[in-house]
Amino acid sequence: MNNPLRHGWRLLTISTTLRRYRLDQLVNISSWFRPLIWLIPGRRDNRSLARGQRLRLALQELGPVFVKFGQVLSTRRDLLPSDIADELAKLQDAVAPFPGTQARAIIEAELQQDIDDVFLNFEEQPLASASIAQVHAAELKDGKSVVVKVVRPAIEQSISRDVALLKTLARLAQRYHPEGRRIRPVDVVQEFETYIFDELDMQREAANASLLRRYHQNSRDVYIPEVYWSYCKQRVLVMERVYGIPIKDKPALVKHGVNLERLAIRCVRLFYTQVFRDNLFHADMHPGNILVAKDNPDDPQVIALDFGIVASLSNKDLYYIGENFLAIFSQQYRRVAELHVEAGWVPADTRLDEMEASIRTVCESSFTRPLSEISFGEMLMKLFQAARRFKLTIQPQLIMLQKTLLNIEGLGRDLYPDLDLWAVAKPELESIVRSKRSPVATFKAIRKRLPLLLERTPDMPELIHRTLKKAAAGELTTQLQHPALEQLPENLRQLRRSITGGVLAGSLLICGTVLLVHPVGPDIFDLPILSLASWLGAVVAFLTTR
Repeated sequence: MNNPLRHGWRLLTISTTLRRYRLDQLVNISSWFRPLIWLIPGRRDNRSLARGQRLRLALQELGPVFVKFGQVLSTRRDLLPSDIADELAKLQDAVAPFPGTQARAIIEAELQQDIDDVFLNFEEQPLASASIAQVHAAELKDGKSVVVKVVRPAIEQSISRDVALLKTLARLAQRYHPEGRRIRPVDVVQEFETYIFDELDMQREAANASLLRRYHQNSRDVYIPEVYWSYCKQRVLVMERVYGIPIKDKPALVKHGVNLERLAIRCVRLFYTQVFRDNLFHADMHPGNILVAKDNPDDPQVIALDFGIVASLSNKDLYYIGENFLAIFSQQYRRVAELHVEAGWVPADTRLDEMEASIRTVCESSFTRPLSEISFGEMLMKLFQAARRFKLTIQPQLIMLQKTLLNIEGLGRDLYPDLDLWAVAKPELESIVRSKRSPVATFKAIRKRLPLLLERTPDMPELIHRTLKKAAAGELTTQLQHPALEQLPENLRQLRRSITGGVLAGSLLICGTVLLVHPVGPDIFDLPILSLASWLGAVVAFLTTR
């Protein structure tokens, strides 16, 4: 998929879409680049549409990867104007559906039997349609109401194409951007690729749902629908159909008498429980994926949907994130700086006093506000921004954690604006940490590892003897290895290609500009063909410098 011509054509398609929907008016395009947008062929229509609608339609047209991007943006109402956030929220469950006959064909191909032999009733009109799949109501032969989730046809090719383009752009950014190695765009794209391709596998989603259901069995906080494994394949998922009020429909919640304060607190507590107690959290908890049970409005239960993105952290990441949270809660800024060094997120030679001062500046400005206005997720974002001057290395594996925290906090505040996130989160995390570090928990951890330790114990005396014998004979050697040394020849070859490609791209760029001012030959879209060809050649030359 790393075809430069294909990438160049896709970039042209994206640029044309930007121009057609007039999105150059919504983003801060550099003054030198803005004229180039208008050199791209394409009609200047859609002027009468609202700006949010134009953005939503453009993202839908560009495909699943861009729809996912819009979904992430829709959860950041603290950063977006309300009209744009409202339109992008429609991407969560209002993407144009594909025909029900196609869904029926996919189900029959996956289950290898006629759909009427599986379901007593199957509704071809979907209940909801998203960027990756759409959901249909059905009834099993035993009368159980279910939903059938079907992956969109031919979506793999579309996603692979755009992810390949993102990878190319990420490699260029990592090589040429001054902070590319610290930001690690290649790792970020790879992390995104993992998550989005995981969403295409319905059996993985079924496993995620089953495990979360086991962790929250009989929970008053959250309900996870049952999975019917007999009907789950790679492109088809069949789950229990659940009923409730969409959590984004605040007027309906109020009308039903739902206690919004308790609901908001429950959502925030659920995040900390899933991350720090279970180390398995629903990483796509936007409002379109949450219902509220109707049976007990004064003590409302959350119903979670869509388990395509479920994440966990390594024990090391979980420890350092938890300790950072606790240190910030307790306003121990020196400890936060020390944890960043211990975790390897900043270099070991970082001046702790300077970093402590930067952290204090960020946190104290937040603590001066009323507790009900403090967002822990926003504070973490500001902390990472402040740590950039200390060469903070971005941790791609923590991106989903940060995104989920911001989603949940935004959801809680939207439900109950006076929610004191600090009062909810601090005791919840402290309770979980105390429980995990209790003597009982320590004993259980030792007991779990004891069989392996006992199995290895008989070999220890011999290993110690061999090591001491080699040391006495002067046979112990130390071998130094570093990935950068192994990559040095390849880096030099890439540098040569970059210089050659850069010179060629620059030459074609100048050539295209000259031909634009002094046109030669036939035109297309009122622009010289040779000028457009030079511009496209510059793009291809630039992309091939990998």
